Amino acid sequence: MTIRILIADDEALLRMAFSTVLEAQPDMAPVGEAADGAQAIRLARELRPDVVLMDVRMPGIDGIEATRQVIRISPQSRVLILTTFDLDEYAFAGLHAGASGFLLKNIRPEELLTAIRSVAAGDAVVSPRITRRLLEHLRPHIPDGSSANRDERLSRLSAREREVLIQVGSGLSNTEIAATLYLAEATVKSHLGRILQKLELRDRIQAVIFAYESRLIHPA
Repeated sequence: MTIRILIADDEALLRMAFSTVLEAQPDMAPVGEAADGAQAIRLARELRPDVVLMDVRMPGIDGIEATRQVIRISPQSRVLILTTFDLDEYAFAGLHAGASGFLLKNIRPEELLTAIRSVAAGDAVVSPRITRRLLEHLRPHIPDGSSANRDERLSRLSAREREVLIQVGSGLSNTEIAATLYLAEATVKSHLGRILQKLELRDRIQAVIFAYESRLIHPA
């Protein structure tokens, strides 16, 4: 299957560089380029790409709002946020908006290609280390919620699935979860797949955010 990719960045040279790398791959095809968020939204509606490489800072509609709208109008499209700084708070906002991961603009070509293939297959491209940093970013903005009701979707999960979700929300990788819960790694992956399906979530990052916002895990 050919992965159809839309490139959204306000730097023409960077768009050209990404396009050159992608065109050399037998399983990838750049199908469009956007110089700003509004154009990215329009092209996503027209082209329905499999993956969108989305810059954060663009004129007019920025990459965060563009991500939110692209996912709304083209749910099958996966968005990879592009950022200059590793701790860019806008990249975190992009993940919350529904992006499947984020990349640094100085990423090596082979890492970019691996990331694109991963999100096209339905995975999130955020390492456990970055997940933990995302948690640190989220904690100050999530209320304690001691008197609030939990998200009703939690009732859809089995006891074991809740255990796995807690570990995912704590930033553990599948290997670490398997060791912690004395499970096979394949079993962890199966549980995570069912969790995403039952909770109607897109990927691992959305599961992390859900674990906190549903108060399954408390910010403290």
